[in-house]
This record gives sequence, C-alpha cells and structure tokens, in this order.
Amino acid sequence: MDAPGTQHRNHCPSCLWSRHVDDVPGDRAADCASGMEPIAICVRADGEWALIHRCGGCGTVHVNRIAGDDNPLALMHLAVRPLARPPFPLEWLLTTDRVATP
Repeated sequence: MDAPGTQHRNHCPSCLWSRHVDDVPGDRAADCASGMEPIAICVRADGEWALIHRCGGCGTVHVNRIAGDDNPLALMHLAVRPLARPPFPLEWLLTTDRVATP
C-alpha cells in the first residue's frame, strides 16, 4: 500500500509495536533489541500524531511518527486510554466544589 510515512516506518502497522534497535533514529546502534510497547499518542504542534513507545527491556522512551496505513482502531485505543482510566473517580466531575475556576 502506498500511504504517507510507510517508507521509514519503525513499527508494525497492525499492532503498533516496535523493536528497540536505534539510539538515535536510523542509527541501528541500540544493543537492547527488546520490544517497544506503544503506550500513548501525542499530537505535535503541527497537528501530526505520533506514537510513544517504551522499551520493555531498558525502559527507553521514543516518539515516532505514525504512518498512513497504521491500524486506526489501535491508534484510537491509545488516544482514548487516558479517558477510559482517569486518575480520579468520575463522580468528581458531577460536583462543583472540586472544579477549579480559572
């Protein structure tokens, strides 16, 4: 498939996992070679989405561009994960005394 970002992809388009092979993008200098788990999505200043990967071996974190044929369901799953697991009880949203005013 011809889609943007697929020529220099560093992750699986289906599951979004990667392998820790680079210290700096493209150098293939990492000795770890462990699996890089996709843990989140971030949005760059220009609106482009990027994957955040964490190495299961050494804990290194990398930010990588998404590609045009990446699994949209897997991307959305990562994007909404914080909303599905908020750091507070959802009932707090119903009370006005816990909401800070600007």
